[in-house]
Amino acid sequence: MRASGAQAAWLCVTPGPHVAPMVKAGIEAGVHVVAEKPWMCSKDETESLARAARAHGIRLGVHFEYCLLDAVESWRERYQDMRGLRFGGRFTVSRADRLGVPAMENLGSHLAAIHRYAVPHAEITELVCAYDAANERRVWIEEESIDFLENREPLIQRFVRRFEDSAEFPFGIEFAARVAEDLAQVMRQS
Repeated sequence: MRASGAQAAWLCVTPGPHVAPMVKAGIEAGVHVVAEKPWMCSKDETESLARAARAHGIRLGVHFEYCLLDAVESWRERYQDMRGLRFGGRFTVSRADRLGVPAMENLGSHLAAIHRYAVPHAEITELVCAYDAANERRVWIEEESIDFLENREPLIQRFVRRFEDSAEFPFGIEFAARVAEDLAQVMRQS
């Protein structure tokens, strides 16, 4: 990585235990790193990587593009500090699992990230995720719904711009670890 002269690396690999050493290699090479969701590293690994990144002035991110939908950003502005709201979501796809990652972890990580980013104090009342089902991508807060199945917003471009421009990038590995914890709690309660 160091020899490449790159400033950033996007790890386009299946999530798993191999991600932490790849992130560490990026940090050691002085390269900012984006990993794919879901974040599956342990709390200790996450904290160690975050400390190393801060010490080297490296930014780490996890690709939660749907948080940057206009409607989700609007929710964040209006509801971020509100309590007593109910949140739910459905993320189902017509294709089979290609990554070997359960749908709730893979697809549900997007829903849990939207929750944590935009409406963190809302109660999660329903999350449904599945492969081999009718295509649906929708979240709701109370009676207000966001359907993002057919969105045409430049989400990846927004994510990259935010990653490049923000010293306080909101979708770092510590955020991703909290999303994973939120999702694990929802799965335990189901």
